[in-house]
Formats: sequence, C-alpha cells, structure tokens
Amino acid sequence: MSTTAPQLLNYVGGEFLATEQTFPNISPIDGRLLSQVCEADEALVGRAVSAAKTAQSGPWARTSASERADVLMRIAAGIERRFEEFVAAEVADTGRPVEQARRLDIARGVHNFRTFAELIRQSGGDYFEMRAPDGSDVFSYSVRKPHGVVAIISPWNLPMLLLTWKVAPALACGNSVVVKPSEESPSTATLLAEVIHDAGLPEGVFNLIHGFGPGSAGEFLTKHPDVDAITFTGESRTGSEIMKVAAEGVRDVSFELGGKNAAVVFADCDFEAAVAGVARSSFTNAGQVCLCSERVYVERPIFERFVAALKEKAEGLKIGYPDEPGVDMGSMISRQHREKVLSYFELAREEGATVVTGGEVPTFGDARDQGAYVRPTIWTGLADDARCVQEEVFGPVCHIAPFDREDEVIERVNNTVYGLATALWTQDLGRAHRVSRQFHVGMVWVNTWFLRDLRTPFGGARLSGLGREGGRHSLDFYSELTTICVNP
Repeated sequence: MSTTAPQLLNYVGGEFLATEQTFPNISPIDGRLLSQVCEADEALVGRAVSAAKTAQSGPWARTSASERADVLMRIAAGIERRFEEFVAAEVADTGRPVEQARRLDIARGVHNFRTFAELIRQSGGDYFEMRAPDGSDVFSYSVRKPHGVVAIISPWNLPMLLLTWKVAPALACGNSVVVKPSEESPSTATLLAEVIHDAGLPEGVFNLIHGFGPGSAGEFLTKHPDVDAITFTGESRTGSEIMKVAAEGVRDVSFELGGKNAAVVFADCDFEAAVAGVARSSFTNAGQVCLCSERVYVERPIFERFVAALKEKAEGLKIGYPDEPGVDMGSMISRQHREKVLSYFELAREEGATVVTGGEVPTFGDARDQGAYVRPTIWTGLADDARCVQEEVFGPVCHIAPFDREDEVIERVNNTVYGLATALWTQDLGRAHRVSRQFHVGMVWVNTWFLRDLRTPFGGARLSGLGREGGRHSLDFYSELTTICVNP
C-alpha cells in the first residue's frame, strides 16, 4: 500500500492546521489509501471550542437573520461550484454509486443550506396581548437567541447529507459550531470547510476537527465545558454515553440514533410498488441507512409470492464499482464493518434462519476483492425474539415474516427497543391512517420510503433518539427563546 497520499487538515479559527498524529483513510472499494487524516488532540479541540466561543462576541453575534441567510446561500452556491469534487470525495470514502451521491447526498447538502436560509428569513417569534389586573395593556413577545457553541458529531453512512442537516440550521440561528465528522468519511467535511472559508464567515464560526470517539476528538469535544449544546447522529450506545456527559452543565442534546425499522405489506397493496419499495428500503446504500427496513411483515395471502419477488429483485441488483453504468449497490463503509455484518449472517444460520438469497461476499477477480462488498441478503423463519430480528445489523439485509391480523402486526412492529421509522404498504386509506398512528416511531411512510419534506419534524423514539429536527423544530433546537414582557 502506498504511503503517498494527500493530508486532510483540521480547520480551527479560520486556519487549516496539520497535526503530527495522522490516521489513514482507506477506500472501501479496493482497499487503497485515499488520504492521511490529521487527528486533533485535546489541545486543538480546546482551541476550536475557544475560537467558537470568541466568535460569539464578535461580528457574527451582530448579524441579522437575513444576513445569516445570505451566508447560507453563498455556502450552497460554493458547494454547487465544486459539485463533482464533492461527489468524488463522497464516493471515494463510502463506496456508494456515483449517481446516488449526485442525486441524494450532495444535492441534499445544497438543499439543506437553502432550506434553512429561507426558514430563518421567514421565522418570527410569538406575540401576545393581555390586560393586567391594574387595567393596563401588556404585550409579550419572544425572540430567538443562539445557544453559543454547538458541537456537531456526524456519522459515516450519509456524511454530507447529515452533516449539512445540522450545520445549516445551527449557523442560521447564529451559533458557532465545532464539527467532528466520522473518521470513516472525513473528505466531504474537509471540502465543506474550504467552501465555508471562501464564503467569508468570521473566524471561529465554523471549526472542523478530525479524530475518533472515546479518548480522542469526539470525547474531548463533548466533555468540553464551553460547549453549550450537542447534536449527534450515530449508534445508540454512543448516544447514551454522550447524554451522560451532557448532563454535566445540563446542556441541550439532539440525538438521531439507531433503528430496527419495519416495513408492513398488506395484501391489498400495489404489489409491484411494494416489492420495489421494500427492495429500496432494505438495500439502498448497502443497507447502511438508519431508516432502512430490516424487518418486513407481509400479510399471509401474498407472503410466498412476495418472498419470491423480493428474492428476484435482490438477485437482480448490480454490485460493483461506483461509476459502473447501472450499478445499484456499492461497498460497505469498511472491511471492519463488513465483518460485523457477516457475523450476523452466521448468527442468523445458528438461530435457524432460512437464507432465501445472499449471505456471502461476492468475488470479482479484480481490485474490488480488496474492498468491503457483501451480497444483499434475505432471511425467513426466525422468531420475533431472535437477535437477528431485534438487533440492528446495518447492512443489506431483511427478515420477512407473515402476519394474519392488523392488531397482530402492530404489536410485532412495536416489539423493539427502537422507534425510528416504519414503511406501510396498503391501498386502504382508512387503514393507512388508523395503523400509522399506532406505530411507536418518529416517522411513518405510506406507499413510499425516504421521501422528506424538510419542514416536517424528524427524529426517533426510545433508543432511536431524542428530540426532533427539521423545519421550525430545528430552529427550536438550535436556538433559545427569550420572552420579553412589556408594560408601557
């Protein structure tokens, strides 16, 4: 393996900074070295937080909502100017198909900045009038103020999409931020720092630190006493640890964590649409989306037909290089993560699963054999309390089980410690409304999946998260409300 590779730098207080300690960024496509990433130590993390805190008393603190919206629009335009650079970086880090990176990841990054620019322009506080006991007329109104310093920790599965989903509203509300992207996918975050630098934000408003979690940049950041709020997307276990740390100082937190999501297919569904939809919700991004369907419940009259159709669909997915024409699925994020997924494939067999298709690593006979590929996999035959039905695999896998009654499937869908999302397939509108309300999740899709209006609340219940972001809900999290009561 070549050791000649570009360095990815930290960005602190308006400067790009190298560090002596670096770690390799390895391609999940073919195992080659992509870059050496400069790891921030505790002193550099402290410097980043200090720069962010200082920015809160500088010119950034005096910007209006409209001026901040203009900044977000400049950032969006900067990403667009370097669009294909962002696509190439996202694909290299994650192995996802090029067209997916273009259509979803980078396009949503641009859209996130523009959406929150428009939202902050239009946002306003509440206004109330009342008559006081002495007969005077009193009026009260609320104003939004930034928290101050917001720590943003983003994951590797949708790096650009999920990072900008947090950075955009945080800046829109007037905060300064310290960002730690996943060590698995640092490239687009570094490009974003370059774009933000060129957009002319005051020094310290946006800071980027690279590193790991425990004993590294992530822990140093979340424990820092000058961090006023923390937003995190990632594993439930990590979220729990961050929440313990955030309790010191009673800091605001927003968590989007893991999921063991269900898809429910009723016999009256549009069959072809349901098969295509479940294939998409189970295997998109090699199953590495927190919203993917790993549990599929199909009404018994169409169960056997559905299993056969989904098997055919899975076996027809093209796995390969991200830029291959017609490729449907790329690699997993790393060989290490693939080993975790493969351990569940073995566990499923031990628990008595029937492997309908998949369950192994493809062989290509070229450089891809050094990558992190796995075949899309379908299981049947497991009990609802099996570990493979209860634990998040985070790979291209689903278990399909039959059900007979509406109340039965509602109970089975809710039989999990998670509560992120459910996809429901039926042509009975009354049933769709009735059943959707009874799922203990933050999001229900009816006859679709991964379709989002960014103004709506998004988040999970139970071990899937805490709080809601999206639209005014993001503005509520990334700001504090002060009520001003005036007696003229």
